[in-house]
Amino acid sequence: MKQTINEYQFTEAFKRIRPNNFSYEGLKALFEWFEELENDTGEEMELDVIAICCEFTEYENLKQYNDEYNNECEEIDEIADDTTLIKIDNERFIIQQY
Repeated sequence: MKQTINEYQFTEAFKRIRPNNFSYEGLKALFEWFEELENDTGEEMELDVIAICCEFTEYENLKQYNDEYNNECEEIDEIADDTTLIKIDNERFIIQQY
């Protein structure tokens, strides 16, 4: 049995289970990304908040990412060469852990 959820229900699920993993804007970007993935693949996704929190990380800026990955990227778009990149705004972004 599956239930279709909207953006509000998606963000509320994270607020209840893992409220500090992603910003509100980050959750909106993640929801849009998962919706696009479902549309592109034709497969419904199961909402597993814990799995998403383990698989994806939000970064405030490129410096934070470079420090954590011991990397020297000069542009956010360079990250897309290594993993899934979900932009939130001009500085913040989410990646799929690798």
